[in-house]
Amino acid sequence: MAAKSVEERVALIEGKIAKKKEEIEALEAQKQKLLHPINMKTVMAKAKEAGLSPEEIAEKLGLEV
Repeated sequence: MAAKSVEERVALIEGKIAKKKEEIEALEAQKQKLLHPINMKTVMAKAKEAGLSPEEIAEKLGLEV
């Protein structure tokens, strides 16, 4: 079996680095969800702050009330 060239070894290492970066991004996203959970109360408060009426919210959700 022939030894891998420097370029091949560098490419393998770069691939491993890219994979680890993706794993870190996924962990960061999980952390943000834990630190800043989204619940119905906060969603409704933000919709109200945006000036949406309950009827407009229901319409956007496709609900008939």
